[in-house]
Amino acid sequence: MIIGRVIGTIVSTVKDPKYKGYKLLVVQEMNIDGGYEKNSHISIDLIGAGLDEVVMVVSGAACRSSLETNDKGIDSLITAKIEKIVIGDKQIDL
Repeated sequence: MIIGRVIGTIVSTVKDPKYKGYKLLVVQEMNIDGGYEKNSHISIDLIGAGLDEVVMVVSGAACRSSLETNDKGIDSLITAKIEKIVIGDKQIDL
């Protein structure tokens, strides 16, 4: 699982019919301290995430295990919105 911030959207007028109706977002990876990493992902959004929100992303085979994504060639999927991270007595508001 990956923590990331939504930094953009993908607009596509022509795409494989398997992806019709899916919103595609650009997600920049973050570390647990809230800093940015170099990697970014184009992720399918099933939860209604928006620009500048911090999200949890799954990749690989985990993306294809839901009813909505079964049998689709999806490699990155937004599965949750994250408000804060708590590790021990340290809280990181995102």
